[in-house]
This record gives sequence, structure tokens and C-alpha cells, in this order.
Amino acid sequence: MSRFNTPDLQKRKESAAAAKKALLERFRAASEDPTRAEREAARKAINAAREQRMAEREAARLAREAELAAQAAREAELAEKARREQEELEALLAAERAEAEARLLAEQKAARDARYAARKAAKKERRRGY
Repeated sequence: MSRFNTPDLQKRKESAAAAKKALLERFRAASEDPTRAEREAARKAINAAREQRMAEREAARLAREAELAAQAAREAELAEKARREQEELEALLAAERAEAEARLLAEQKAARDARYAARKAAKKERRRGY
């Protein structure tokens, strides 16, 4: 004979059925437990509070993003205004420089013309002798 006592098929089936029945009974007992409903209610309350906090954080994030976008738009508008003012100032300075240069050139031409006229008058005077 064999050294180990092996149960026959019927005994193995009966022990498997008994184990399944014991598991089923444990499950039924756990599902009918009155504290289980309390734990589920507590879990649902915790989950609802968690979802509420997540929604509040999301709303705060969206508000913060909207505020940042508005601030960026204001800053861009101010930068554009400053750029336009700088361009106007540069255009005004360039016009003043061009006007001053034109005035200087006119003065130089007038001085040159006066020298030329003086030379011509002196030359004419030398030719006439008086």
C-alpha cells in the first residue's frame, strides 16, 4: 500500500462543497452585517467630500487662470501703448533732427552764398578799380 492515505473522489468532492458553503456563509454574514452599511455610508460621504474639494480646487484653478490671462492682456496692452508712445517720440525726435539739419544746411548755404557774393563784389571792384 501507499504510504499516504489519499482520500477517494467522493470525500474530496464533499470537502470542496463544504469549503464553498463555508465561504458563501461567510460572505452572506458579512453582507448582512449592520456595520457594513454604516461603513459604506461613511465611505460615500468621504467620497462626496473629496469630489466637492476637487470641484472647488478646479474652480479656483480656473479663476486663477482667468485672472492671469486678464493680467497678461492688461500687461500686453500697456506694453503696446508704451511701444506706440516710444515710436511717436522717436518719430518726433527724428523730425526735429531733420528740421535742425535742414536749418543748418540753409544757414551754411546762406553763408556760402554770402562769401561767394563778397568774392564777386571784390573781384568786380578790383576790375573797375574803385
